[in-house]
Amino acid sequence: MVENYSFSRRLVAEAMGTALLVATVVGSGIMADRLTTDDAVALLGNTLPTGAILVVLITVFGPISGAHLNPAVTLIFALRGALSSPQAVAYVGAQIAGGIAGTFAAHLMFDLPLIGWSGQGRTGAAQWWAEVVATFGLVGIILGGLRFRAEAIPWLVGLYITAAYWFTASTSFANPAVAIARSFTDTFSGIRPIDLPGFIVAEFAGAVIALAIFTWLLQPVPPREAAGIREALLEAAERK
Repeated sequence: MVENYSFSRRLVAEAMGTALLVATVVGSGIMADRLTTDDAVALLGNTLPTGAILVVLITVFGPISGAHLNPAVTLIFALRGALSSPQAVAYVGAQIAGGIAGTFAAHLMFDLPLIGWSGQGRTGAAQWWAEVVATFGLVGIILGGLRFRAEAIPWLVGLYITAAYWFTASTSFANPAVAIARSFTDTFSGIRPIDLPGFIVAEFAGAVIALAIFTWLLQPVPPREAAGIREALLEAAERK
């Protein structure tokens, strides 16, 4: 259905969707931090809205732009030939601009300065590895969803990110545009600008690794070979 929409509309969908995603991540983090002093409860208050909004955004914007909302995902679609290089660059620009606008929107809603550079340190090998794992899983479930249940992708992504908030040491950014946008907020969900390069490299690395592995994993065997496998299994069952 993406081909039914002009490229300008697709870019607006990517920018708007990423803005709403970041506004949810940052805004729910601010709200959670104001309502509780318990870090676990605050993280839960940040997690559930993020997972929920992803289901909504991918459902609504998916038919327009594909709802990448993520430069790492856009890179994978470009490598698969679904986007040209100029289109991919435009998508990434829209996502980054939209993400930063989402941070500003959240700040205005909570009466904070428009820009507040984050002082939240997120660095080190464990954090970078967590981002490789988080993005690997995200891209993998998207590719698997496209192969088997495309209509379920909004729920697959929303549930995966909800889980990944808790099983990754980095709380699963898994998105370079979101990481950049979160550097503009000195609140619960922020990341220091100096820590961005490590996160961004790890996220793109995880995405590319996922593309390589899942391209192999999801490739079915040729029909003739599949028939031979079935016959061998039947013969083995009969001998038993």
